[in-house]
Amino acid sequence: MYEIRIYISGHTLKSTRLVEDFRKLLDEELKELYSLEVIDIIENPQLAEESMILATPTVEKASPLPTRKIIGDLSDKERILFGLGIIAGKEEEK
Repeated sequence: MYEIRIYISGHTLKSTRLVEDFRKLLDEELKELYSLEVIDIIENPQLAEESMILATPTVEKASPLPTRKIIGDLSDKERILFGLGIIAGKEEEK
């Protein structure tokens, strides 16, 4: 089971769309093998500070270990999945 958090800044149309698109990606790749927690750093600045979140959007895979983070652009599906350790990179597949 993957435990994933996405940190956003406010409930804007852009952040809402970002979360929806990210959830679709996780549904496609992980089916029901994940939990997603959406954290608004404006409403919960202490959570951002505890996780050392310096920019949004940030996606954090909390488990399974190791913890991994993706900061910024979330439009490249393969980059996100590789960066979070959900899929192997092309070099690792050979």
